[in-house]
Amino acid sequence: MDGVPRVPKQWHPGSEEPAALRFSVLGPVRAWLGEDPLPAGSPQQRALLAALLLRDGRTATASELIDALWGDEPPSQALAALRTYASRLRKTLGAEVLVSESGGYAIRSLREGALDHVRAQELAADAEKARGSGDLSRARDLLRDALALWDGEPLASIPGPYAETQRARLEEWRLQLLESRLDMDLEQGYHAEAVSELTALTAAHPLRERLRELLMLALYRSGRQAEALAVYADTRRLLADELGVDPRQGLKELQQRILQADPGLAEPSAPKAEPAPVLVRPAQLPATVTDFTGRTSFVQELSDVLASASSEDGRVMAVSALAGIGGVGKTTLAVHVAHQSRGAFPDGQLYVDLQGAGSRAAEPETVLGAFLRALGTADSAIPDSLEERSALYRSVLDGRRVLVLLDNARDAAQVRPLLPGTEGCAALVTSRIRMVDLAGAHLVDLDVMSPEEALQLFTKIVGQERVASEREAALDVVAACGFLPLAIRIAASRLAARRTWTVSVLAAKLGDERRRLDELQAGDLAVKATFELGYGQLEPAQARAFRLLGLADGPDISLAAAAAVLDLPAEATEDLLESLVDTSLLESAAPGRYRYHDLVRLYARSCAERDEQPPSERAAALSRLLDFYLSTAAGVYAIERPGDRLVDHLEPTAYQGLVFEDRHRAQDWLYSEAISLLACVRQSTRGGFLRRSVDALWASVDLAESGTNSKAYEGVASALREAAQEADDAHAEARALVTLAYVHYYTGRFAPAREAAAQALELAAETDHLTSCWASNTLGVIALYQNQYDDGEAHLTRAIESFRACHDRAGEASALCNLSRIHLATGRTGSAVSLAQQGTDTYDDMGHALKGANGRYALGLALTQSGRLSEATARLGEALAVFRDSRQRLWEGMSLFRLAEADLAAQRPAQAAANAETALTVLRGIGGEWRRGNVLIVLGQALNAIGHSGRAQVCWRESLDIFQTLGAPEAATVRALLNPLAVA
Repeated sequence: MDGVPRVPKQWHPGSEEPAALRFSVLGPVRAWLGEDPLPAGSPQQRALLAALLLRDGRTATASELIDALWGDEPPSQALAALRTYASRLRKTLGAEVLVSESGGYAIRSLREGALDHVRAQELAADAEKARGSGDLSRARDLLRDALALWDGEPLASIPGPYAETQRARLEEWRLQLLESRLDMDLEQGYHAEAVSELTALTAAHPLRERLRELLMLALYRSGRQAEALAVYADTRRLLADELGVDPRQGLKELQQRILQADPGLAEPSAPKAEPAPVLVRPAQLPATVTDFTGRTSFVQELSDVLASASSEDGRVMAVSALAGIGGVGKTTLAVHVAHQSRGAFPDGQLYVDLQGAGSRAAEPETVLGAFLRALGTADSAIPDSLEERSALYRSVLDGRRVLVLLDNARDAAQVRPLLPGTEGCAALVTSRIRMVDLAGAHLVDLDVMSPEEALQLFTKIVGQERVASEREAALDVVAACGFLPLAIRIAASRLAARRTWTVSVLAAKLGDERRRLDELQAGDLAVKATFELGYGQLEPAQARAFRLLGLADGPDISLAAAAAVLDLPAEATEDLLESLVDTSLLESAAPGRYRYHDLVRLYARSCAERDEQPPSERAAALSRLLDFYLSTAAGVYAIERPGDRLVDHLEPTAYQGLVFEDRHRAQDWLYSEAISLLACVRQSTRGGFLRRSVDALWASVDLAESGTNSKAYEGVASALREAAQEADDAHAEARALVTLAYVHYYTGRFAPAREAAAQALELAAETDHLTSCWASNTLGVIALYQNQYDDGEAHLTRAIESFRACHDRAGEASALCNLSRIHLATGRTGSAVSLAQQGTDTYDDMGHALKGANGRYALGLALTQSGRLSEATARLGEALAVFRDSRQRLWEGMSLFRLAEADLAAQRPAQAAANAETALTVLRGIGGEWRRGNVLIVLGQALNAIGHSGRAQVCWRESLDIFQTLGAPEAATVRALLNPLAVA
């Protein structure tokens, strides 16, 4: 800018449309021409601009403007000054915008949306209309947009009585809009998310009773009844002390309803369901087969049961359980009936494969989580326990007509939590066992097809012309299949794919298998014999792929992993897998992912044991798969931790893994492959596999550190440790113990973590220098948390020396940051800051983004305790951003907790409470109770500082219960916080 006011160009028809003027008053008073800021002049000149803008185009007289700018004490030359300000603004804005009229001034000719204040009014009006029509979701979004237009204090730094009055009005309006939006948040069930925001708002506006009322309701609906009542007690005391009045009637009534556990408070006052266009109606049924054949009586029977549930006088939830041997067509029949009955269940259809025939059946709580998400429930609203999820699931389905198809169930115990339980809904269950213990279920025993139905199915697949000329041979084929639908489909598909074969050729190929199948009535053997028909007609390359892929554990397998198993290029592997999908021996779970039916997998493994030659090829296939996972996980580790020496000390691999260009893609792969990777590691515990398995687990340590897969990770680590003990392999056992120590530490179980790390150190002392370094480092961290500072310093000093000896700068940086925590705990704040800064600088020098965040976390702690609070907040904020980006929920939550500590130290208790509340939400279900207890201490301190002493006591009592249960020394700290309050 050269200081010369910019005058908007005049626009003439036919010329390019000029940039539009825009103004803001919901913050600093500013003006723009397009995207370019315009000079608004001195505070008095901006005061004139604001006074004119807020009149919505009406003319303001000179005397009115003088009063607005200077009030009762205008300067002697006020009129001249006013004209000067107006002249300057006219040069900037243009004569057609700021006009002189009747001895006064007005702003005219503004385009739509030019003033943020007017835009906010329009959005608020639209929100009110949407709310009146029942569209709460749109109303909330509109209010969020309106509130986003505020940019700090309205009319910031503008002098004069008019500005002061308008500033108060605009702030009050903002609070009213905010209360309306929060009210709708609670109406739609977002109570847990609202607690943090309401806590901060009640601290900033302690006498605003509506905010207190909303906070009480949000806490109560979040299961925090004691805190909700404490808010009332705090409010009553504050109003009495400050104003000498009691809470208003609405607040008193809410307290009584909470005391009485009024059922009307447990659910939102308005239904959470949105208008029809927004309502989530899941349609998860798999596609029905186009050649569905027969089963007429069963279709009618099941349809009648479903119709009874969906009829107007249906009084109970209908359950039908189909039982039969594998391959008898339970799923096909259930899916067909479900599709025919969709019209009776307009609110949706849910489907899940419960994998009951495998060794690891689906957990009901996992299935419920998926169902609740499909029904529109936010992740943050889904509780942790099976009982709570099941109760919420039934509540969400109440009043809806939904069909639930539970396929391949293990037993009645797995099914019960997944049943809707409300009238108007229905469930179809398929299982290999007869569920006589499923109360109220309509049981259906599904047998093999009749000869006529079997021949019809065979004909539909093969073609009428080929079967008509060889009817007797076709009957021989379906009889040889035991009239089992899956066997018929496999045999017919093979024949349909080979145009040179006759039906007689196929019948002859079946050989004596026909009589064997007639003799087998149930169990896997009958299914194996049926699968043998399809397997025997595969091309050699297809058969090899079918056998080897069945060896891998895990629910499914990616194309890249399958290529490793088969030792083929990805393109050739995909061709083979898709051809197996065509035969129905393999399923396409999703693009690029494949899975077996549970029984087909068992059959494929039996084929591998029987047919794979040489037998060593089975081990070689699994070895390549393990190499693939180890190599790829090591690459992910290296991208996350550049320069870390661990990747130089992993077992060598003969098969290469995937290579990623950036860490986000690497993280996506690790988390998407987590279950399959851990399954592969778990099954690879024998012979030459053990050390590679342990290293693959260590390289994928992010799965434990993120908290998402900690439980599964721990199970695999324990299995590897046991396998190493049996093999008398000290090297593998030490590394397995390190991974076990990590997962114990991340979940807050410090005693078993210390034991595992100490055993690892003892085993690795002479044979594995790197493991020894990391075991010492881990022992140092655990000693810190157990308040054993001398031991911790000794371990970390030894770790630093050891890392330096092997030139492991990343390890050295980690130990330096951890040693900083020891110095901090023992009062050496200066050296604590120095050590954390050294570690952070090292990480930054290596380009170590994720671990650099850990360094900033340690540095933020040290800076907080040393009183350098603005720097502390900056470092912790940087760490938080990286942890969120890296999906490290544990460290995200802990960074929020440490920010809350820094806020407390900086006398920002409202912000501290908000950060602590958010930390509790993020850490839900991860990090262990010890960490939760510490967050509750800080939350209580923040609440106490903003006058919410009742809620503070509730938080501290919960924290005390946690620490007493754990036998943790922090219990004494909490007692000290509670005792003064108890005495008072």
